[in-house]
Amino acid sequence: MDWLHYLTDILLHIDKHLANIISEYGTLTYAILFLVIFVETGFVVMPFLPGDSLLFAAGAFAALDAFNLPTLLGLLAFAAVLGDTVNYWIGRSIGQRAYSLSWVNRAHLEKAQAFYDTYGAKTIVLARFVPIVRTFAPFVAGIGKMSYSYFILYNIIGGIAWVLVCVFAGYFFGNIPVVKQNFELVILGIVVISILPIVLEIWKARQQSRQ
Repeated sequence: MDWLHYLTDILLHIDKHLANIISEYGTLTYAILFLVIFVETGFVVMPFLPGDSLLFAAGAFAALDAFNLPTLLGLLAFAAVLGDTVNYWIGRSIGQRAYSLSWVNRAHLEKAQAFYDTYGAKTIVLARFVPIVRTFAPFVAGIGKMSYSYFILYNIIGGIAWVLVCVFAGYFFGNIPVVKQNFELVILGIVVISILPIVLEIWKARQQSRQ
């Protein structure tokens, strides 16, 4: 499918796409990055947008002085926190009806719910580092009517931690020659490392249930 090929190309070659955007739009790139991170975390129909990979690539370009690092960190952290906040209130307004809506991916929703059942409120922080679950976790928290004062605390911690880890990883390692030459593999590695703790937890849970 053309759209799948297009999305895969964006994910695996985010460095090249970002270089073109910076070249064409200059300082407006800050707004574009803000919008992508906000939408990826704020709307359950957009979990396919680049998150970890985009932050990593942005950090790599910040090391080349394409971005002001403090400005980049502040804007993207704000976008991440704001996105989760919007997502939470959408979930809270819809409630349990979300499970019957055609535009909500039921499988992704149930995956986020299982994650939430395992980790509780910590899901809001941990899910930041897990693609797909990251987008659905605040939505599920809203559906379950998690206290907003409780939610916003974990939201801020998770949003800031996610942006700092991914951007600084790109800042310090993104321009190492071997990393630049194998950027696609690095992005896949980031995704695998993000998902690995969840796979291990699921495996442990199944082992315990069998015992």
